[in-house]
Parts: sequence; C-alpha cells; structure tokens
Amino acid sequence: MVKDLFERIQNNKGPLGKWASQAEGYFVFPKLEGELGPRMQFGGKNILNWSINDYLGLANHPEVRQADIDAATQFGAAYPMGARMMSGHTKYHEQLENELAEFVMKPAAYLLNFGYQGMVSIIDALVTKNDIIVYDVDSHACIIDGVRLHMGKRFTYKHNDLESIEKNLQRATKMATETGGGILFITEGVFGMRGQQGKLKEIVALKEKYNFRLLVDDAHGFGTLGKTGAGAGEEQGVQDGIDVYFSTFAKSMANIGAFVAADQDIIDYLKYNLRSQMFAKALPMIQTIGSLKRLELLRNHPELKDKLWENVNALQNGLRERNFNIGDTNTCVTPVYLEGSVPEAMVMVNDLRENYGIFLSIVIYPVIPKGIILLRMIPTTSHTIADIDETLVAFEAIREKLVNGTYKEIASRTTVDLDA
Repeated sequence: MVKDLFERIQNNKGPLGKWASQAEGYFVFPKLEGELGPRMQFGGKNILNWSINDYLGLANHPEVRQADIDAATQFGAAYPMGARMMSGHTKYHEQLENELAEFVMKPAAYLLNFGYQGMVSIIDALVTKNDIIVYDVDSHACIIDGVRLHMGKRFTYKHNDLESIEKNLQRATKMATETGGGILFITEGVFGMRGQQGKLKEIVALKEKYNFRLLVDDAHGFGTLGKTGAGAGEEQGVQDGIDVYFSTFAKSMANIGAFVAADQDIIDYLKYNLRSQMFAKALPMIQTIGSLKRLELLRNHPELKDKLWENVNALQNGLRERNFNIGDTNTCVTPVYLEGSVPEAMVMVNDLRENYGIFLSIVIYPVIPKGIILLRMIPTTSHTIADIDETLVAFEAIREKLVNGTYKEIASRTTVDLDA
C-alpha cells in the first residue's frame, strides 16, 4: 500500500515545527517594524535590537539610501530582465565584480543573486563524482546542502579541530587516489553561531603537505575583519591561500546578493557552469548600484569598522567581567551560553522582550545540544555604549531568574514539555 505523501508531514512537524503553536509570530517569524536599526518596534513596544546583521550600519546610511533611491528612479525594480548570459548583463555588474575582486585581493569575481543558493551551486559546480569534499561539521546550512548534492565521497571533521582536519585529509587523499579525483576543502571565515574564526592559517599551511583546494564562506568576516575589511583571510594573513573566496551582501553590505572571487580561470568556469546564476534573472540594478555605493563606503570609511569593534569589545568585555560564558568568539558575533530547557528559554526571551525591551536571537535544540540556551547578539556600528550598558543590566537580571527557578516554574504552567 502506498502511503499518502503528506502523512508524515501531518503527523510529525519536525523538531522546531512542533513548537509552532506556541512560538510562531513571537519567537519565530516575529514582526519587527520601523526603520532598521538598534531601536525598532515589536508588538507595539520600542525594543533594543541585537538581531540584525547590519554590522557597519549601512542600511540607513544617507548616502546608501540615496543611491538606492536613485537606482530605483532610473531603472525601476525590474531592470535588467533575463539571466546575465542572455539579456541581463550590464556595465554596472561588471564594475561591481571588478571592485569586489580588487577589494578581497583576488584576480576576478562573479556576482550571485543570493548567498545561500550561490554557495549550494558553487559546490555543485566545483566537484565531480570522483572528487572528495572535506568540510567542518559546524558548517552553515548552505554548505551542508551544497555537499548533499555531491555524488562522490565527503568527510566531515570536528569543528576547528586540527587533528581531525588532518585525519580527514589523509582519508580524502587515499580516496582521491583511488577515484582519480581531487579534494575540495570547505570552511568558514567566521562561524556565525559561535563567532569563532575558521582555522584558515593552519589549513592553508596544510597545503604544503596535502593537495587540496580551499573554499571559504566568509559571510560574517567580510567587512568586519582584516586591516581593510577584506575578511578572515586578511585577518590571518592567508588571503592568497584561499582558492575560492565567497561572501554575501546580507551582512556588512546590508543588501541582497553575494559574490565569489578566485583566479580568472575559475571565475570563467563558474560563469558558464553555475546553474543558480545561468538560469536565474540577473541581480536587479537597485541591488547592483546600491552595492557599489556600500563598497565605496566600506573602502573609504575605516571609522565604520573601528566603531563596530569599539562596540564589540565593550559588549564582550562587559559580559566576561560579569562571568557570562561567551565561548571563544574572536569576531563580532557574540554568543551567550546559559543552561536551561526550551520552555525556559521561551519564557526568558518573553521576559527580555516584554519587561526589558531587548530583542535578540535565541538558539535552542536541535541547532545546539539539549540543555543549552544560546542568546546570540550582533553588535553593529549603530549601537551605543548606553545600549550595551542597558543590555548588561538586563542579562544579569534574567540569569538570576534562570538560576533561581523562576523561569522553570513559569514554564511548567505555560508549556507542555518541560524536559525538552
């Protein structure tokens, strides 16, 4: 007997979906309103927002807003129509690619419509069934989904673990010798959940011993790390050792789109084989011209990054001084680890939003292990020291309520699965 395809879906909503009746519209799919920035509105209340990846505060920069307006006025939202290969190619797309390549110190670059689909398609294009992929177990979902398309062998290594990295490179080398293929090594410049930089320096050094090519997803490093803002590779002094550099516009650039940069022959290959771009409408002019202005500001105003790091250091040092566990982050991403159940986390976040006016991202099982609550904050250039002080006071208060059982008691009266 053939089952109804939807039976499984109807009976099992998934580890996150099972909370939908309690969480949707508040904990997930919340509606933030007002102008993007540290102070917005949520549920009719003013809140202090730590949950937007506008690292450099460009989303509402007056020059950026004007550039977006001018592009929309001149070209509208539709231009150009068609894929780049057919009818959607412009001098502005070329200009942005050239400037991005120069900024990240690579010979060439290619624009992508979205970071997620771009990374999935890059992985698919770079490897054949004879090639081997080695990647970090904590890689972003876009990397994992790209690897899933791979018809050949793949090995995961323990997060940022050099011993595990080398062990899996040895396994990959043996396998590639048998298949006649090559090795693609994938890691992140900055791991967006924990805030750690990838071990790029050490991985590049392993190229002297093993024959592999390195793909780096630097979504959170671009614009925030390195002397010029060129990312984690520049920060660690190994930008030349990155064979394929990728980043999105959705973080420091406060825009839609992404890019990949590499040697000219690799970019030429991707242009003609990257299915997510070959068969997709070109990036609209609003995003293309708007990104040119954003990149100009990123290049010419280092004080934006300086202010960002002033805020990052103030927040992270303040948390450490108050004995909060923020792991070993060495980037702007600021995780706070607490012990508690999913229901306790829900009560805590409700308290933060309703009684302290603070909005941030909450990460729970199955993204992280059971019994751990991760409160993830993204400091930006637009935040103030007063914002940070207000947040530190609130965090001390909620930690006390978590420790003394207040949240657990409330959760027992309002949720159904206290042991989650």
